[in-house]
Amino acid sequence: MRHAKAEPYAATDEERELTAQGEADAVAAGEWLAEQGIEVDHALVSGAARARGTWASVAEGADLAIEPEFDRSLYAAGPETALDLLRLTKESVRCLLVIGHNPTMAHLAQMLDDGDGNAEAIDAMATGFPAAALSVFAVDGPWAELEIAAARLTAFHVSRD
Repeated sequence: MRHAKAEPYAATDEERELTAQGEADAVAAGEWLAEQGIEVDHALVSGAARARGTWASVAEGADLAIEPEFDRSLYAAGPETALDLLRLTKESVRCLLVIGHNPTMAHLAQMLDDGDGNAEAIDAMATGFPAAALSVFAVDGPWAELEIAAARLTAFHVSRD
């Protein structure tokens, strides 16, 4: 997931907070996850304020009571590094939510897509990856062995309140 809409300025880029629209969109994304029956059991979240705020709002919308893993390295990670971070996920995790930044999240989603998933979702994801966009993938095998083009895109959603 790409973080929701953030304020354009702050003392530092990492300190940019969500706008009211961003908070509403992230809550709606959480509600959508719950409606789809997607049961997140772990979250890997960039340490930037806007990603942390997105997590808080998604968790509220989905009624998630899990402790996220905030990782400052995800803030500046490129797609290959982000993939490496996914590979560090514990094997016990069945559904991982990753909240980061563009262009990394869009590139990572494109890299993971095996092209055999939901055609409508693939087309929608190809048209852009705006704020509060999320891609849902099915992954076979352990996280440690996750490879490029080894995940099936099952859904793509963009929340707009």
